[in-house]
Amino acid sequence: MKQKFIILIFLSILIGIISFYTLKLSFQQSLICSIFSLSILGTLFFWEFRVGFVFIGSGFMLLLHITDLEHFVKYASLDVIWFLVGMMIILAMLKDTGVFYYITTKILCIKNLTGVKIFIYLLVISYILSGIMDEVTSIILVSGVVFSLCDFLEISPLPLLISCIITTNIGSATTVLGNPIGVLIAIRGKLSFEDFIINSMPLTIICLVFSIAVLTLFYRKYIKKLSEKLKPHIENDFFMCLISTPMEKEGKISSIIFLITILIIALHRRLELLLNLEENTILIMVPIIIAGFVLIVNKEKAKEYIEKEVEWNSLLFFLFLFAQAGVIQYSGIAEKIAEKIINLSKNKNIISFSLLFSSGFLSSVLDNVVVVASYIPIVNSLKKLIVNNSSFWWAILWGGCFGGNITMIGSTANIIALGLLEKKYNIKVNFFDWLKIGLLVGFLTMIISYLFIIIFF
Repeated sequence: MKQKFIILIFLSILIGIISFYTLKLSFQQSLICSIFSLSILGTLFFWEFRVGFVFIGSGFMLLLHITDLEHFVKYASLDVIWFLVGMMIILAMLKDTGVFYYITTKILCIKNLTGVKIFIYLLVISYILSGIMDEVTSIILVSGVVFSLCDFLEISPLPLLISCIITTNIGSATTVLGNPIGVLIAIRGKLSFEDFIINSMPLTIICLVFSIAVLTLFYRKYIKKLSEKLKPHIENDFFMCLISTPMEKEGKISSIIFLITILIIALHRRLELLLNLEENTILIMVPIIIAGFVLIVNKEKAKEYIEKEVEWNSLLFFLFLFAQAGVIQYSGIAEKIAEKIINLSKNKNIISFSLLFSSGFLSSVLDNVVVVASYIPIVNSLKKLIVNNSSFWWAILWGGCFGGNITMIGSTANIIALGLLEKKYNIKVNFFDWLKIGLLVGFLTMIISYLFIIIFF
């Protein structure tokens, strides 16, 4: 650990020195680069201490008069944090009443199942669920179904779980709800729920179909074995063992509340214009208001929802990371980086290519929230220097989500699902076993994304 810490300090200082000479930054700006690098690289070297590193980096930025408290709080993106807190509480209610597990197992209770059918069904379900809830809740739910199925059939859950994780990451780019980076990009890029449906959903569907084809071919031997294990049980309605009790009144009420939330969020841009409200006001505040009602109605579980179901560790990390990224823009560093990019090429397609693939490959080794939070100031500066182009926002969204499939640490969903696998079966995934399929799907879906940008933007 001591050696890694020394390397961390050395790299952080080196980045500051390089930025001083290559970007022609001032001493203070170079110091900001070093501190920001310390926070970012600290999360890579010591993931379990990521909150501690952003705390330390943020403290130094204030103590060294790099920014003031007022601007630091302004850049902390409290609007994004509020949205995430509200949705986490609403999803806690749904999970508590068993709604999503009930729907998933109902879909799986289909006659004449084969190995190919069940493989594809689970991949599609993973894609859909990650689009209507956050990727973490989705993969926890799907992992439970995968484990139950594989225990029953006495077959390894690993190939099926990896495939579900991959389509979960693809589905997380479908709507503003699927991934924290979607919320961040929507608010900072002034994109609505409808914008995601119109621009991102068609691409994710194309990537889903392509990924299913690749995964089905890659795991064809596993699917054949799955069919063999499945055959003796087809006539016995074996999926009934997975089905929870029929949905009770609480589950139906929870479903209605969730659907109302989704409907209002989907129409937020139109409602804001109708009511003459500031942009994204309804998007941010509706989950908070509905979460408030959920806490009042479920007063016995309100404390549990807040303490256990809201990911405070992640939210604190996001809060301080967003604030530091805001300082990068406030200090003028992002604008200088944007100028360098434009000096290399003013072609918007080439800039989109650079943003897409660099954010994608960085997201394979860093949490995608870290990467996208770092890129947002650069995109904002690019907008000021050249004609506003929404493809830049979609480039970092798709890079962040699809690049997360490249390695086993590229996404929060990957880490959580593989942690559940290790806890239940004591199975540790080899880095290169994941890389063989993850790199293939991740790289090719990014190529599809770039072609989509060229054709439609």
